[in-house]
Amino acid sequence: MRPAGADPRRLKAGRRGRVAEWIAAAYLVCKGYRIKQLRYRTHAGEIDIVARKGDLAVFVEVKARRLEQAAVDAVTPLAQRRIRAASLVWLSQQRDFARLSLRYDIIAVLPRRWPRHFPDAF
Repeated sequence: MRPAGADPRRLKAGRRGRVAEWIAAAYLVCKGYRIKQLRYRTHAGEIDIVARKGDLAVFVEVKARRLEQAAVDAVTPLAQRRIRAASLVWLSQQRDFARLSLRYDIIAVLPRRWPRHFPDAF
């Protein structure tokens, strides 16, 4: 049962986004990353996935689109600024923040295909 007044298309899009985030997280785990946070929210913005591989902290924006280019284009400069701001909040809470390198990635989750990972996308 859905909340009163909720737009069914918006609910479906939100569900598709959460599934895409889980697919992307599983993909990263298979590539040797450790998932530190899913859907990390701060006053500054939200990060879909925060992952680590050694001393590398990776902040990932996940986009579920039909086309790869549409997924990359959907991460606007405003979204990039919000992700960077939220990443600084996350970083400030880490004991080993001084030795971490940062990277901002995009993962495009495409229908009936493997996710496409764009490391250092912005």
